[in-house]
Amino acid sequence: MLKFSDNNYKDPSIMTASISLEHFSEMLGLLYQGPLESVPWNTFLDRLKVALSSKYATFILRPPSQHVDGLSITTAGSSEEVTSAYHQHFYRLDPFVDLPNRKVVSLTEFVSMNEWLKSDFYKSFMEPSDVFHVLGADINTPDGAQCRIRISRGRSDPAFDQADKDLLTLLLPHLERAVILHMRLNRMESERDLYAGAVDQMAVGTILLDSDGKVLQMNRVAEQLVQEKDGVKLVAEGLQVGTPRDGQQFRQLVKQALLSQKSGNPSVAEAMRVQRPSGRADLGIVVRSVPPGEWSEGKQCPAVAIFIGDPEQESRAPQEIVRALFDLTPAETQLALLLANGLTLDEASDELGISRNTARAHLRSTFSKTGVTRQTMLVRLILRSVATLG
Repeated sequence: MLKFSDNNYKDPSIMTASISLEHFSEMLGLLYQGPLESVPWNTFLDRLKVALSSKYATFILRPPSQHVDGLSITTAGSSEEVTSAYHQHFYRLDPFVDLPNRKVVSLTEFVSMNEWLKSDFYKSFMEPSDVFHVLGADINTPDGAQCRIRISRGRSDPAFDQADKDLLTLLLPHLERAVILHMRLNRMESERDLYAGAVDQMAVGTILLDSDGKVLQMNRVAEQLVQEKDGVKLVAEGLQVGTPRDGQQFRQLVKQALLSQKSGNPSVAEAMRVQRPSGRADLGIVVRSVPPGEWSEGKQCPAVAIFIGDPEQESRAPQEIVRALFDLTPAETQLALLLANGLTLDEASDELGISRNTARAHLRSTFSKTGVTRQTMLVRLILRSVATLG
């Protein structure tokens, strides 16, 4: 059975899974901290390797296959070349796979020693790395994740005993919960990046403020506008806009949004124009509160969203997307995008190096294909289409 003691870790040369309750609690903390690390569970695996007096501890978050690259985290000591070789080739030869779900198994319980020593996997991959004893478990979560944890020792080391299995068994349900948390966080991050990318493509600056009105996060468009310091800039972690009069109005809108957010009232958007010192076109700003989550707490939660529109930002609709959406020729696509970015027909023809008559012919053909009859309708059609999300 797994033994807990009040002592610190014993000498690593002593093969035992006897650890203090304090250190076991620390391992659980590292396990649940894992999804937040830049390399998930790297610190936990290092500590587990020490606790089990092992040579390597590897967590395969996504098993490799013929169609999908593997994703694994390995403790220090295993080279990237070895990991890459496993994912590209040797996984096909690995006999220690498809273990009973959520059950810790030693290699000798799953594969006979004679079969193991004669296998190409052992001779070509494991023996050169001096890996002989292996302890493992597979985790198949309800969300579809298929994870594997493998702990290994060298040939001259003792085999894993029941105490080692007990420790890993005790950690296994916590590891599964941490994997589920990791998957949900990863899904949320992917969704956030997708929506943030869509807003970037629409050339809209987005800034999130906390409950004190300080800047939490900005997208790429907002960062560029802030760096230009032309109508909007950062001052002591806060946002300062336009003229003193603009700034006063902006602070009032932010204050109203914060009050709305704290009281739980429905989010109401307020808008204003901001003059730019350079004389360029005014910025358009929309301020709205961010509805709090039912259980959200702390000052690091978004409270107010600021959306900034710059009339001089060009449309970022990719040519190939516009061409495919409206069945245009390359020349018609180039002309349509220049018009969408605010150029007149004369300016667009000069930009393209074509005559006005040729530009008119392209425009008539574009009208026919898109079903519009005026240049303003064409511009609106492009800017409101999904092309800007491409």
